[in-house]
Amino acid sequence: MRIGELSRRTGVPARLLRYYEEQDLLHPERAGNGYRSYPESAVADVQQIRGLLDSGLTTEMIRAILPYLSGPGELHPPAQCVTPATAALLQGHLERIQSRIDCLARNRDRLSAYLAAVRPESGGR
Repeated sequence: MRIGELSRRTGVPARLLRYYEEQDLLHPERAGNGYRSYPESAVADVQQIRGLLDSGLTTEMIRAILPYLSGPGELHPPAQCVTPATAALLQGHLERIQSRIDCLARNRDRLSAYLAAVRPESGGR
C-alpha cells in the first residue's frame, strides 16, 4: 500500500510516517517509480509505534526494542538480545514513569482531601 493509504488507515499523517522512516522505525519498500510501498503489517506496526510513543517512550527507545515486539502490548526479547544500554534506557524510563505516578497519586490525594473538606456532605466524592 502507498503512504496515503497507510495514513488513512492509521490516522497518522504521511509526514509523520516519513519521520518514522527517518527514525528507522518503519521500513517501506521502494517501487520503481520511487514511491514507498508498505506491507499490510505496517498498519499494526504504526499502531504499535503510536502506542509506545503515547506511553512516553522516545523513538530511540522504540528503535531499540521494536525488533523484539511480537504484537501490541507483547514484548518477548530473549534475555541475551537486550543490551546493557537498552536495559538502562528502559530502566530509566520505568523510573520516570514511577515518579509521575507518585506525583499524580499525591495530587489525587490532596484534591480528594480538599473536596472532602469543602463538601463534607458528599463524602468526598
